[in-house]
Amino acid sequence: MKYKRILLKLSGESLMGEQKYGIDSQVLIRYASEIKAIADRGVEITIVVGGGNIYRGIEAAATGIDRVQGDYMGMLATVINCMALQSALENIGLDTRLMSGIKIEQVCESFIRRRAIRHLEKGRIVMFGAGTGNPYFTTDTAASLRAIEIEAEVVLKGTRVDGVYTADPEKDPTATRYSNISFDEAYAKGLNIMDMTAFTLCKENNLPIIIFDMNRPGNLLKVLEGDSVGTLVSL
Repeated sequence: MKYKRILLKLSGESLMGEQKYGIDSQVLIRYASEIKAIADRGVEITIVVGGGNIYRGIEAAATGIDRVQGDYMGMLATVINCMALQSALENIGLDTRLMSGIKIEQVCESFIRRRAIRHLEKGRIVMFGAGTGNPYFTTDTAASLRAIEIEAEVVLKGTRVDGVYTADPEKDPTATRYSNISFDEAYAKGLNIMDMTAFTLCKENNLPIIIFDMNRPGNLLKVLEGDSVGTLVSL
C-alpha cells in the first residue's frame, strides 16, 4: 500500500444514491465493502462524512434559521451519517469508533487526538462526526484539520467525478482531467476542489489531496495501491 494512514472524505450527497434526500442502504453497503478491502490490507483509516443529504447549515439563512444554529444542525446531520456508515462497517466485521467534535456522550466519544491515534494503532476505523465542532467551518475543513492532527499521509476525497478537470466535463466535451496539479496552480486556475480554508490547511502542512470517483468499484483500493486514479493535488 502506498499510504499507511489515510483520511477518507465522503460527501453527504453521495450517500443519497438515486434518492433526492436521506441515506441509501445499498450505497452504505457498497462503501463499506470498498473500505473493508483496504482495511484488510492493513491501512489505518479515518473517515469524515458531510451532512448535505440531510441538512446544510449554510442554507439555513434562507429558511429564517440563524446561521450558527443552522451550522450546529448540520453537524448533527454528519453524526447521523457517520452512525449509519458505522453500522454498515460493523455489519461486515470491522471494528470502529465514532468521535465527535461536540459532546454526545450517549452516542459517541468526544474527539481526543491521542485517543484517536491509539484507536488507529489498534486497527480500528475512526470516524469523525460534527465537523470541527465550530460553526462557519465546513466538513472539508474538518477533514483537513483532523487529517493533520492524526498525522494522516493523504486526504482522499471520494466524489461522483473521477478527478479535477480543466472545465465542467458535463458542459464542455473538450475538458481534460488533471492527473497531477499543484496547490498553487489549482488556486490560480480557480479550481473548486475544497473550500479555501481546507485547501490552505493542506497546502501549509504539505498534505496531499486525491480526488477520485468513489462510486466506481475498486477505485479506493487502486488509489491506495498507487495507481493513477483521480487527480493528485500536492506541492
